[in-house]
Amino acid sequence: MPSSAIASSKRMPWSWVMVAILGIFALTAGVELSMGRLLLGPDGKFGWWEGDIWSAENSQRFADPYSFSHLTHGFLFYAFFWFISRKLPMRQRLLMAVCLEASWEMLENSPLIINRYRHATIALGYEGDSVLNSMSDILMMVIGFLLASRWRLWVCVVAILLMELGCLFYVRDNLTLNVIMLIHPVAAIKAWQEAGAPPGTPK
Repeated sequence: MPSSAIASSKRMPWSWVMVAILGIFALTAGVELSMGRLLLGPDGKFGWWEGDIWSAENSQRFADPYSFSHLTHGFLFYAFFWFISRKLPMRQRLLMAVCLEASWEMLENSPLIINRYRHATIALGYEGDSVLNSMSDILMMVIGFLLASRWRLWVCVVAILLMELGCLFYVRDNLTLNVIMLIHPVAAIKAWQEAGAPPGTPK
């Protein structure tokens, strides 16, 4: 990147970046609403937390066990953008990370990925995130990114491992398994995950 361009980018104030990020949130919400996603989920009720991944309320409330995966996104995106564009100001790398996360949220809530989740993973009844949950996912990524910018590398690694292992034991799912099952489903993993479902849960 030319030095003049880098110098110019450093003059971009945080206020501009925050306005751009809020604009991305608004754009993503608008796109998801146009795709048929509901603001608060099917029941129209606000909730802070839903811990049961087998519940119809999963991915509808503000946060759920998969929120930890989006925190991990923030750590990983910080490392990725530091590696490929470390000369850019951190605020500009954050803006790029928000663009990437928002793009994934829109793709994740498209029929293509919803059907893939229902076919290949344990999310058999998945109908897409509520807009509230989707906005929370982007916010969690931002929090993870900002934490990664302040924490030492070993602290970030420990945090990722704790979140991945915690979700693995708590709900038998995490970011690692989610990626594996989306890309190349493994029958043994799916069987192990389904063994943790409450009695009467459709499989």
